Amino acid sequence: MRDAMGSDVAQTPSPVQGLYDGPMWEGIRARAMCLQRCCSCGTWQYPPGPGCHACLSEDLEWSPVSGDGTILSWAIFHRQYLQAYPAPYNVIAVRLAEGPVMISNLEGEQPDGNWIGCHVRLIYAEMPDGAVLPRFALTD
Repeated sequence: MRDAMGSDVAQTPSPVQGLYDGPMWEGIRARAMCLQRCCSCGTWQYPPGPGCHACLSEDLEWSPVSGDGTILSWAIFHRQYLQAYPAPYNVIAVRLAEGPVMISNLEGEQPDGNWIGCHVRLIYAEMPDGAVLPRFALTD
């Protein structure tokens, strides 16, 4: 694939999708991510599955997430493993306000020192090849 200037564009790796991930990725592409929520006990879950991991109910619905979260962990990779992710790049673990933990990347400004506890907001990053990925940005 080439960009408007005729340069090669790295292909973003396709998401590894399980049996229940389709609605989540459809929401991400529409820039309105949804996760499963149990209609019986109210627990949010990620990754999605056939039943609630808290109460085992099969009565689940896809609901939009607030996008608010807190960084639990982070790392900077100084080695390039995939063409679409040139080094250095960061990886963060974020606890969403709804409870589930997601692994993603921090876009924009990076905090000084320790990132743990920093508040973030979900954004949708469009990769050079057109793929849309959920990412996070600092809110403070």
